[in-house]
Amino acid sequence: MVDLIKAYVGNQRHFYFGLFILLLLLPSISMNSLAQQVAANSKDKPVAPESLPGKGLGQFDFFYAGEAKARNMYIVRNGKITWSYIDTVGKGEISDAVLMTNGNILFAHQFGVTLISRDKKVLWNYDAPAGYETHTAQPIGKDRVVFIQNGNPAKLFVINIRTGKTEKEFELPVKNPTSVHGQFRHARLTKSGTILVAHMDMGKVSEYDINGKQLLSIDVPGVWSAEPLNNGNILVAGNKNLVQEINRKGEVVWECTSGDIADYKFSSPQIAIRLANGNTLVNNWFDQWGSKSSDLNNLPVQAIEITPGKKVIWVLRSWTEPVNLGPSTTIQLLGEHGGISEKVHFGYIK
Repeated sequence: MVDLIKAYVGNQRHFYFGLFILLLLLPSISMNSLAQQVAANSKDKPVAPESLPGKGLGQFDFFYAGEAKARNMYIVRNGKITWSYIDTVGKGEISDAVLMTNGNILFAHQFGVTLISRDKKVLWNYDAPAGYETHTAQPIGKDRVVFIQNGNPAKLFVINIRTGKTEKEFELPVKNPTSVHGQFRHARLTKSGTILVAHMDMGKVSEYDINGKQLLSIDVPGVWSAEPLNNGNILVAGNKNLVQEINRKGEVVWECTSGDIADYKFSSPQIAIRLANGNTLVNNWFDQWGSKSSDLNNLPVQAIEITPGKKVIWVLRSWTEPVNLGPSTTIQLLGEHGGISEKVHFGYIK
């Protein structure tokens, strides 16, 4: 290399100057080559197997919504979108949505909670005050709604949508009252008439009665959602562990981690539900704000069904037209496969 530089520059002074420039460039050349190689490897690494298990969109009929730049919701039947709600001009994100037995849909969309009919007519709406957010809501019968409002203070509300009256409210503890956005994403009523709350910012799952009395508190770092199970246990999902079933003592009785499904990139699990067949369905959110991915053939899966033995038997990945579902937060299966119902109670409120 040195002889080549001597021959090229023709004299000793130019030789040392050329050598100096070469030494300056070497780190840059090495770093650029490394960056290019890393980028190439990242682009080429698949986020899921080429052949996905199950019947794709035809596996189930389902209701679908997710946290995205647009506030969209879909009903998919026989592999096709049969109903859609498209809102590209509003603000906020849909973090929770429930398809009721009468066809109405209740959804929390960051800055409010709205109930619409199947023909998309607004039947009831609640706007969160400035500085507050709403990310989870559930109907109680057809006349009441329970929801959590992030803020300072954070509160749980039960509102009669017929009269507009607030029938119950109480404050909820948070880690940081001024960090509103990250306080709560998910809460669900139990069959005993209490409510399970995923304290996202505190890394806890807590249970409260109708008067706001805390009955249970379990440390679950990174928790996003908490679903009560028929056996009394709790199904939690979050970014520390993919999904866990825990008992009321906080003991893990079953779990599936990202290492158990290493063929899939599953970095943002949100809501997980236990199906009637004993399998677990987990939604995998995709960050439209922070992600730079543009490879439509290598976007992450939106949901998976896992057996108790941790085998993936169904995968949903549908990012292109005519069934571009967008990011996934919640999937509610229709028909015999079950789903949440408004036939619940919160203490004496039914």
